[in-house]
Amino acid sequence: MKKIISGGTIVTASDKYEADVLIENGVITQIAPNIRDEDAEIVDATGQYVFPGGIDPHTHLDMPFNNTVTDDDWESGTKAAAFGGTTTIIDFCISAGSPTLSDAVKTWHKKSKDKAVIDYGFHLMIGDLNEVRLAELPQVMEQEGISSVKVFLAYAKEFQASDRTLFQAFKVGKELGATVMVHCENGSVIDELVEEARANGKTKPIYHALTRPPQLEGEATKRAIELAHLAGAKLYVVHVTCKEAVDEIISARNKGYNVIGETCPPYLVLDQTALEKPNFEGAKYVWSPPLRPVEHQKVLWDALKSKQLQTIGSDQCSFSFNGKKSLGKDDFSKIPNGGPFIEDRFSVLYSEGVAKGRISLNEFVDMISTQSAKIFGLFPKKGTIAVGSDADIVLFDPTVKRVISAETHHMNVDYNAFEGLEVTGEPITVLVRGEYVIKEKEFVGSLGSGEYIRREVESAKDTAVIS
Repeated sequence: MKKIISGGTIVTASDKYEADVLIENGVITQIAPNIRDEDAEIVDATGQYVFPGGIDPHTHLDMPFNNTVTDDDWESGTKAAAFGGTTTIIDFCISAGSPTLSDAVKTWHKKSKDKAVIDYGFHLMIGDLNEVRLAELPQVMEQEGISSVKVFLAYAKEFQASDRTLFQAFKVGKELGATVMVHCENGSVIDELVEEARANGKTKPIYHALTRPPQLEGEATKRAIELAHLAGAKLYVVHVTCKEAVDEIISARNKGYNVIGETCPPYLVLDQTALEKPNFEGAKYVWSPPLRPVEHQKVLWDALKSKQLQTIGSDQCSFSFNGKKSLGKDDFSKIPNGGPFIEDRFSVLYSEGVAKGRISLNEFVDMISTQSAKIFGLFPKKGTIAVGSDADIVLFDPTVKRVISAETHHMNVDYNAFEGLEVTGEPITVLVRGEYVIKEKEFVGSLGSGEYIRREVESAKDTAVIS
């Protein structure tokens, strides 16, 4: 059925204006004042912003890690994302343990099939690149429509790649026009610091942060930057947390290097003291890179405002406090790394950014949706409100004040990292390709309605340094 979104204020990365939006067959076909069509359902958006659907470029759903599996799968995770205003995610397909890269992608298709309620794509994670995998990589990326790969410089026991593998990945990225994403921490030195701490009886959650200092994020960021530049590749630094990493990114971009930076909501509003909470409560805040001292928050906000960092990912990787985080009760190094953020990414950035005057409405849309669409080969199908684009739309009430809580969230975990945070603004209705997934804050979607989105590698070639 056709729909007309009427009476709202449309906001994109570049514009803000009042108009109606006509949706036909899942696509926006007209934007104009006072659209009339007797066959269309009228969706009243009076008093609301009409945003393009959020694009979350960084999620981990149904992912094995730290001897367990994340608690949010493709059903609960995508439902929570929709409640939070996100209409597309790009999840990390883990290849470790799979005989071939193709097998890894098949596993991720199986995980998501008949569960996702919003659209999605995959990044392909690479832990090693022997001759067989090097030969397979271009074929898999082309066949599956994957335009991005990820390399870890952390988690030595699970995922960490060698510098040679990293450089090989950059060379493939250059050849294919793909984006190479890197988790920048020095995993080998971290392991040494962790062993020292444990040997000295330092086992509380706070030592997770103290054994992963900002210097090791800065060092790994610089290393990745220089190797990417040597290979002529495009580098996307995931979940930037600290001044040391931001400084390296700014320096590289000032030299014309093709470097893109992402940060995440917890680093903008939470700080390292959360890991000091008594009764093991600090374990709720164990993820990597860790939370930093509070002074790093301003550095991140400034970098977003100046567009030295371009995107906001959730880094959704949820483990319940009881039963999973508690695996590290007597040893911080055994606490599963990760937190539940997919539902609150959109609202936290709006409330802490727009409502508090740190960023503009247009900058908000750019960070929460448009830049990810452009970087990862989804634009203009996704990431904007324009004729011809998918009708992925969020009707957002900017006047609502509410308190984030595990009592009311939709993620499949028993705590919320933002518990007690008052936020301004709330997604009210969310459409994916013109169909309601959330209507008046109620889930009305259907399992399996989310579509896998192919992202041709060629579409990544034309993304220059984002300014």
